[in-house]
Amino acid sequence: MSDLICIDLFSGAGGLSEGLELAGFHSLYASEIVPVYAKTYQQNHPETLTDVRDIRSVDPAEIRERIGICVGDLDLVAGGPPCQGFSINAPVRSNEDPRNHLFRDFLRFVEEFKPKAVLIENVPGLVSFEHGGTLHAIIDSLAQLGYGADVHILGAPYYGVPQMRWRTIVMALRGSVIPQSAWPEPVRHAPLRANFATKFDGHNIVKTPSPETSAPFTTLSEAIGDLPPLRNGERGDEIKPYAMEPTCDYQRRLRVGSAGVINHEAGRLSAINMERLKYIKQGDNWTAIPHDLLPKGMQRARRTDHTKRYGRTPWGEIASTVLTKCDPHWGAYFHPEQDRAYTVREAARIQSFPDHYVFCGAQAEQYAQVGNAVPPMLAEAVGNSLRAVLEGH
Repeated sequence: MSDLICIDLFSGAGGLSEGLELAGFHSLYASEIVPVYAKTYQQNHPETLTDVRDIRSVDPAEIRERIGICVGDLDLVAGGPPCQGFSINAPVRSNEDPRNHLFRDFLRFVEEFKPKAVLIENVPGLVSFEHGGTLHAIIDSLAQLGYGADVHILGAPYYGVPQMRWRTIVMALRGSVIPQSAWPEPVRHAPLRANFATKFDGHNIVKTPSPETSAPFTTLSEAIGDLPPLRNGERGDEIKPYAMEPTCDYQRRLRVGSAGVINHEAGRLSAINMERLKYIKQGDNWTAIPHDLLPKGMQRARRTDHTKRYGRTPWGEIASTVLTKCDPHWGAYFHPEQDRAYTVREAARIQSFPDHYVFCGAQAEQYAQVGNAVPPMLAEAVGNSLRAVLEGH
């Protein structure tokens, strides 16, 4: 595999870099303003220059010189910059939106490094934001810098990630239009439904499996079924032994390089949540809880609303989207069998992080790092297809 070089801006805890590294990209520099996120990134990518300064104060030319890269030699500038405030056609007041300036800082690095390719990841809602105006502004801005850009929305379960998650991926190639082959073809089928705009400029941009795709999705059981059991609030040893030998390829893959199970400690659910949990079997949600035990706001909710709250996903299904905290009030985060919520390691497994990946900080900070990350397996799939384009270009 080639060793292409990249930088990762707005890197978070490093999910995008981790996946790109598996695809043959080596990250020379990462920018992340939240200290504990940067600490996690540095812990897991010790050879990368990790910068915790505000990106608005960073000189891209200084960084290029520090990492010893000539203009035009970098293969990829990647990252997840906030884009929703960026629009070159918006009213003047949008220039006061700090997110606007953050995307302009991403462009400053593109302009300085002149990489062969650019990769931007964001939420699916980016496509419809300002009726497509923001996404048009991004593509037009890249064109002004000499890059041919395009966009697709990818479903993580189609690439083996055991979780309902969609990401918008913008990619661009220096000096030419980016080919459709830069986006990976789905390799698995999954019961995904899009609850967002699926068209841009009249074209469907959601990548879906072909009828010939027969490989099944990765289930919750395959994702976390081999991890050691815990009671509510149990912390145990910092490194725990696995509960069993791996039962599937997913578990074997994520155990590579691991000496045991870390970041696997059960948060303590409140007494009222433990009482609610008694009524919830696999496949159930808040509607199984007696009315007088529900939070006041949910006592007034329609039974067809909030279908994931206080949920228990069955072992054979795909996990719900991991958010920045595995609070049962906001989603299906009760363990399928054990009377507790997911641990950080279980959330990380659902996000496709390898077991050797260490998350730093307090437990709440660890959950946030996992929930905000790009699933590494999705990033790897994108990286592999983009690498093929770069090597053939």
